[in-house]
Amino acid sequence: MNVRLILATAALAVLVGTPVQAENGDSVSPQELKAKTDYCKTCHGLSGQGFRGSFPMPRLAGQQPQYIENQLQAFIDQRRTNPVMFNVAHVLSPAMEKALSEHFKELNPPPLGGAPKELAPEGRRIYEEGIASANVPPCASCHGPDAKGADAFPRLAGQLNDYIFRKLTGWDRERGQKKDQPDNSAIMQPIAHDLSEAQIRAVAAYVSQLE
Repeated sequence: MNVRLILATAALAVLVGTPVQAENGDSVSPQELKAKTDYCKTCHGLSGQGFRGSFPMPRLAGQQPQYIENQLQAFIDQRRTNPVMFNVAHVLSPAMEKALSEHFKELNPPPLGGAPKELAPEGRRIYEEGIASANVPPCASCHGPDAKGADAFPRLAGQLNDYIFRKLTGWDRERGQKKDQPDNSAIMQPIAHDLSEAQIRAVAAYVSQLE
């Protein structure tokens, strides 16, 4: 084969990128991934940093891949209710779910901020120490001391404070809709109930400023 042709082919492979391959052998081309991430930007922000519109849209940047994949499946199974995300998730292939989760994991834009800073010290105390009188464990015990999560436990660092508040105060309206099919997020259900709205606002203010 012509040496120039070999070099040109190799250069094209570098420019185009390597497809992301799922465990079942299916793959997603860079072009397919870009098209899907461009679509995600319309709600989740240019770098997955979240967006404030009529409703706060969550930050996906830096999120744990296993958590993203789990939540996409929860939308598909309708264990978690969100009509928009059901329509988005149920057409995704396993390969695309994997590719998206890995893509967002690598993003690291600064937090959007906007939370009341005066609430952060109390939020930090709850995050690090919990509330023994209410049987609320330290948030750090699952989400990590830096709030970046691990495996199926989500990153909270940099998440929009108003998004966290809406999710925790409306937990039973969205999560755990199929009691016979619980996932690991079920451990948050009693915690969400045992935290007061003021305490939720404080924790949300604290983690939203973390990078």
